[in-house]
Amino acid sequence: MSEWTWEHIARLEFATEGPAWDGEQLLFSHIYASETLAYHPDSGEISVWREGTHEANGMVFDRRGRLFVCEGAARRVVRCEAGRVVEVVADSYGGRPFNRPNDLAVDDAGNVWFSDPNYGERPGGQDGEFVYRASPRSGSWEVTRVTFDNLRPNGVLFSLDGGTLFVAEIPRAPLGRRQLRAYPVLDDGTLGDYEALHDFGESRSVDGMCLTGDGNIVACAGFYDGGPGPMIYVFAPSGRVLSTHPTPANRPTNCTFGEAGLGALYVTFETGDLYRVPNTGMKGHLAFPAPRR
Repeated sequence: MSEWTWEHIARLEFATEGPAWDGEQLLFSHIYASETLAYHPDSGEISVWREGTHEANGMVFDRRGRLFVCEGAARRVVRCEAGRVVEVVADSYGGRPFNRPNDLAVDDAGNVWFSDPNYGERPGGQDGEFVYRASPRSGSWEVTRVTFDNLRPNGVLFSLDGGTLFVAEIPRAPLGRRQLRAYPVLDDGTLGDYEALHDFGESRSVDGMCLTGDGNIVACAGFYDGGPGPMIYVFAPSGRVLSTHPTPANRPTNCTFGEAGLGALYVTFETGDLYRVPNTGMKGHLAFPAPRR
């Protein structure tokens, strides 16, 4: 696979995250400014799509084109339309608020799966840091805890067939293993025992990730502080490393495909940068919208 060409779009004051392509523009989170921004590739302009986001992070569209968002500071997952919250999906479990919902994925049945790490050790939340599922139930949502073995989960992503949930495990060393994990989704909607697809050792594990049309995982990982440095990994579903691509900024946070044919890759960074790779040699897979041919 040839070397990538990185196009710099913006450098903002705070970390960028949660890129989501809506068919015409890229939505992404400017976390600590509590803004959702929109990048318009036709004009090159960036505009404010939503304000007062409570430090929103991960965002994803479901198959119906509905946008779900993790609002970290508000400890909840919400659904947004036209730049505003229209529904609270989940804000507590077992009578207690969440820690700081971070990233999410939606399955074909419309269930919203999300990670709930506790950055900064926020008091009053859950007893641990796990992954949850919010299932639609007659106008409301039923929340179920689906993992019991995490120390700090982050990025979540479904396999192409929906039978596997990939989870980024990112505990601070030496508390646990920094891994990309694969959990089988069982017939009753629970998760089976995980398989560790890749162990990052002392290096920074996966933050966010997206999927190609071939079912491969495109993952943001690494930093300048150690290991091989910041880069994009391309994993086969088995965990085999297919390729690596050093990034032009430190600590890549998340990525998604976009534009016609879903051939361009957008990458956000903890440094506040937003980059675009116009041609990765891959085509992305998104639940919504379907790629233009």
